[in-house]
Amino acid sequence: MAQRDAIFPANRHTLYEAHGYSAAIRSGDLLFVSGQVGSRPDGSPEPDFGRQVQLAFDNLKAVLEAAGCTVDDIVDVTTFHTDPEQQFGAIMAVKEQVFSQRPYPNWTAVGVTWLAGFDFEIKVIARIPASAKA
Repeated sequence: MAQRDAIFPANRHTLYEAHGYSAAIRSGDLLFVSGQVGSRPDGSPEPDFGRQVQLAFDNLKAVLEAAGCTVDDIVDVTTFHTDPEQQFGAIMAVKEQVFSQRPYPNWTAVGVTWLAGFDFEIKVIARIPASAKA
């Protein structure tokens, strides 16, 4: 069985403990990041959709950083949206800031009916740079 190392950002352990999952798993030179949402410090959903998307990306960056990665190491993205047609513009505004240069990562967007009170979630797979491997 391959070694699996759990990765957690510095300030969100309670969220993961409460729901029984890891923020990310490092396996070999890959990092599998669990879905990140736009939660406020108390874990509740940010009500403003554009801000919720920005917070989800901020939370994603914190998990990547804990593993020695950046958004430039992301190779695959999956996002989940409760109202894709209405939300597309706000999501693209943040996406274009985060992924501003080619080559862009793979991206799959999925419309869903429920995200535990959230309206956007992002999960990724990243390649861990050699300098971050321990």
